[in-house]
Amino acid sequence: MTMNKIWVFVLVFFNGEFFSFGDRVNDTTRPNVVNIGAIISFNSSVGKVAKVAIEAAVDDVNSDPAVLNGTKLNLQMQDSTYNGFMGIVEALNLMENETVAVIGPQFSVTAHLVSHIANELHVPLLSFAATDPTLTSLQFPFFVRTTQSDLFQMTAIADIIEYYEWRNVIAIYVDDDYGRNGISVLGDKLAETRSKISYKAPLSPSANRFEISNVLFKVDLMDSRVLVLHTYADWGLQVLDAAENLGMLGSGYVWIVTDWLSTLLDTYPPLSPEPIAKLQGVVTLRMHTPDSKLKTNLVSRWSNLTRRNESFGLSTYGLYAYDTVWLLARAIDQFFNQGGNISFSNDSSLTQLGLGGGKLQIDAMRIFNGGNLLLQSILGVNMTGVTGPFQFASDHYLIHPAYQVINVVGNGYRRIGYWSNYSGLSIVPPEILYTKPPNANGSTSSSTQQLHDVIWPGQTTQKPRGWVFPNNGRELRIGVPNRVVYREFVTLAQPPDTFSGYCIDVFTAALNFLPYPVPYKLIPFGDGHDNPKVSDLVSLVAAGVYDAAVGDLAITTNRTRMVDFTQPYIESGLVVVAAVKKKHSNAWAFLRPFTPMMWCVTGIFFLIIGVVVWILEHRINDDFRGPPRRQIVTVLWFSFSTLFYSHRERTLSTLGRVVLIIWLFIVLILNSSYTASLTSILTVEQLSSPVKGIESLISTGDPIGYQRGSFAENYLSEELSIPRSRLVPLNSADDYAKALKDGPKKGGVAAVVDERAYMELFLSTQCEFSIVGSEFSKMGWGFAFPRDSQLAVDMSTAILKLSENGDLQRIHDKWLKGSACRSQGTKEDVDRLELNSFWGLFVLCGFACLLALLAYLIQIVYQFTRHYPDSEDVASSTIQSSRSARIQTFLSFVGEKEEVAKSRSKRKRAERSSKRNSSDDGSLRSLDRSVSNEA
Repeated sequence: MTMNKIWVFVLVFFNGEFFSFGDRVNDTTRPNVVNIGAIISFNSSVGKVAKVAIEAAVDDVNSDPAVLNGTKLNLQMQDSTYNGFMGIVEALNLMENETVAVIGPQFSVTAHLVSHIANELHVPLLSFAATDPTLTSLQFPFFVRTTQSDLFQMTAIADIIEYYEWRNVIAIYVDDDYGRNGISVLGDKLAETRSKISYKAPLSPSANRFEISNVLFKVDLMDSRVLVLHTYADWGLQVLDAAENLGMLGSGYVWIVTDWLSTLLDTYPPLSPEPIAKLQGVVTLRMHTPDSKLKTNLVSRWSNLTRRNESFGLSTYGLYAYDTVWLLARAIDQFFNQGGNISFSNDSSLTQLGLGGGKLQIDAMRIFNGGNLLLQSILGVNMTGVTGPFQFASDHYLIHPAYQVINVVGNGYRRIGYWSNYSGLSIVPPEILYTKPPNANGSTSSSTQQLHDVIWPGQTTQKPRGWVFPNNGRELRIGVPNRVVYREFVTLAQPPDTFSGYCIDVFTAALNFLPYPVPYKLIPFGDGHDNPKVSDLVSLVAAGVYDAAVGDLAITTNRTRMVDFTQPYIESGLVVVAAVKKKHSNAWAFLRPFTPMMWCVTGIFFLIIGVVVWILEHRINDDFRGPPRRQIVTVLWFSFSTLFYSHRERTLSTLGRVVLIIWLFIVLILNSSYTASLTSILTVEQLSSPVKGIESLISTGDPIGYQRGSFAENYLSEELSIPRSRLVPLNSADDYAKALKDGPKKGGVAAVVDERAYMELFLSTQCEFSIVGSEFSKMGWGFAFPRDSQLAVDMSTAILKLSENGDLQRIHDKWLKGSACRSQGTKEDVDRLELNSFWGLFVLCGFACLLALLAYLIQIVYQFTRHYPDSEDVASSTIQSSRSARIQTFLSFVGEKEEVAKSRSKRKRAERSSKRNSSDDGSLRSLDRSVSNEA
């Protein structure tokens, strides 16, 4: 008999596709009664509330004939206790009674199993408490979740962790489908914010106090102090009680628990002082249901509904259970309105088993023919219930998922904010934000999220750091490059294996600023014969071989993709070092302050100023008149004498004075700059090199040296496209000096490319070499830690403090302050003055000259029209001669002295007046003679 039952279950769960339809039983009229079922755990904190809420909802539906047009709901409840197997048995019992829909199951584990039965018999399952995200999948089309999924609850927790900038989380969860799948979603959501679950601590569903304590003891050995507890309401308090006994609810810890805690707080208000005292500072979530008249009415009735039972409160799961019944009632009404009828088909496969003799009548279960239509009616319901708007989205999740964020404080709790998938974390209720467009509430970026202050475990409002060094006694393994050159930065003492140097002193000084001790051990990386490749050391940190790397580690783009670096503690970019020789002064040294272009432009402007002033002064100033040869000499003399302010010619015109003032100002600046540059050139030692910088070095084709193990090799070959055949690895400072002295012709190198920090130390004792050109890459040195390491953040803060208080400079001076031999490179190119430095002055002067000439031209034209106003003369002149004659007259006028032109103009006006008077006298005499003749 036992084997037969096992085969029945196998067929029911896994072989439904082979079931054949037998005889059909149809009922085309709307029945008086519709059978529905419910599978819950009567004694659980969720089940006892849901039982009362479901019964109340069925009574409310049946008392209103308008809901189902006279049809009544016949509810049959089954107690699944806490056993998944019993849940299956009770589900099969319900299916024997032509049940069209089942409310439940309550537990996700049971829902996974019963969903197989629902799929085969086409009976929809409406669960108000099974929150496992994987239940809403294509595998279970007849499972309908009428509450919020843990997908959204875990998203809310991930947003809280991101809000407080924590990176590592420990997950403590019940090890079943409900716990595992919920934590899996949490891990995915944390990964989206660059956080992660650093340790998972599963608990057996039947774990006792001893087993719970053992798991928590292992958790306490980890470094993260942000703990997420995802378990069932009925034994979650046992976990927190064990944690309190282990001292894990004190200062520095963060406990974020899922909504099982808020369910307990709502179901048993208030908790007794002993358990509430162990929950201080815990943060939990509660499904948010907006206030409404329907909700208020149900809450006011609740005490009467529970009077015959033990007294308990109404939790959000009770609200969703109540709405589930109304949802089903409206779906059944819609089902009948669409022509649906209650009909079932016999399953020949089950009938042939012949196992109907037992209490469990397997062959009595039949397929609900209207299951698909009822399922679509359920998913299409749009109503407003006690939980607010109740409608399914296209992905079968309820619309507007939202949670309240709760902080347990004192004898109760306080709400510190809300979360919704529309606005993220907010202190404004989601139903208000739903009325605004997304861009009005600031979207869900981390910069717009907001929560009220939290009182954390230990009665503190200061945000916990979220991590400590693990209590497992393990020291941090820190890799240090074992260098063979430039030991001022890092050097290994033999014996014992201790390190010293600039980088080591910066590291230890930064550790002293941390508010917690850091156990560590420095481990040499490299064989001590050749410089190790720093990139290999960084890769080992990323792989977890080392917990950190300390030394002269350049921060490059490729390395930042693997690890996190601290704030740079020294600036060091790539520079070119080449052999230089002293440049002695010569007879033409006075020309070096200006570049050739600068000399040419300056000379041209001297001539331009002379010509402009001559034009402006020529008609009124005798100093600028005379024979052509004299005038040319005057222009040249006047132009260049302004260089020494020794010009003796006076300027009489206003325009000429304006131009001259501007030019003298420019000459003053040129004189001062020239004097300063020449002084520097003649007094400061000048060094010259055939290599002027990285550009000229690339163009030569000569060999280039670099430090073995440095990133300079890859940078030169990959970024600057220099063939590796030109690159020569060098191991020590002596190798640098020898290769540079030999030069390319003797098997050496034309220059060495390395980081400035190394080169400054090298040049402190090598005066015959110098940095040429400018630094062509900007970077710094830092300490490397694994990605998202909190220690990297704290060390960066410590390095900034070292810089602010001057300790960083004192450490630098202790190890790296070299002799005065360090050269700053060739000064010739730096001290030479280029046109770029003065082009603004020349543009200003040129613009002033153009304006002055334009004003002068207008003035001349005006005077010309005044001095030659006679239209007849102009007309006859135009007729008798060509237009060129008029132009010649104008040019002649311009060349004349202004006084001569004015006196000639006066004389012509007097002659015209005399002629006009003579003409008038002749006319009068003619008139007198004509009058006398007539008489």
